[in-house]
Amino acid sequence: MQCPQCSSTHIRKNGIKQGKQNHICVACGRQFIDTYDTPRTYSDDIKQHCLTLYVNGMGFRAIERVTGVHHPTVIYWVKQVGHQLPDAPSSDKVPQVGQRDELETFVGFEKNKIWLWTAVDHFRPGILAWVLGDHSGETFQPLRAIVGAGKCYFYVTDGWSVYPGLIADGDQIVSKTYMTRVEGENTRLRHYLARLHRKTLCYSNSEEMLRHSIRLLLHYLRFWDVPVPQ
Repeated sequence: MQCPQCSSTHIRKNGIKQGKQNHICVACGRQFIDTYDTPRTYSDDIKQHCLTLYVNGMGFRAIERVTGVHHPTVIYWVKQVGHQLPDAPSSDKVPQVGQRDELETFVGFEKNKIWLWTAVDHFRPGILAWVLGDHSGETFQPLRAIVGAGKCYFYVTDGWSVYPGLIADGDQIVSKTYMTRVEGENTRLRHYLARLHRKTLCYSNSEEMLRHSIRLLLHYLRFWDVPVPQ
């Protein structure tokens, strides 16, 4: 037996690692085992199956228990797909009446709150645009720029204090009664994505991962399929 680093044959056994005999090179100190497993490759069907489970409310470790695919691998696939997708599927319909609302969640730990701001067309299903950030008008500005380009006649909101300063007088309707569309879309996000459930052990360790997850879910809710990670 030779050391893979210095080719020395002065080798000693050095315990068991992951169920296999571990060795150490006396000359250079390199540790190694006799044989390494060949990296597993997964078919497109398995990748799509795991991602479909993810956007249907299962957490990464639950997917691992059901499918046998290690959860870091599923996380990697979500990131791959998230990089490929736009924030929201494009729409050629200009909304005449827009609704806006905020969904509260957290990243890392429960006190690190973050808000998902969403905008929808009052008359059609689906989320037109969204942004992540704090609960201030500064976070709302990019969403206003995206949806404002549609030149809605009215915007329906819940009356949060930042809206009057950013929406022209007469263009805002404050009414929870007429916000059923946007509240329903936000409820669907909570229902389908485990990390957005109100009481869950699943949560986002990073804002980046939350963004990838939202992109993937919105694509799924629009087309009812998931892209294949490349």
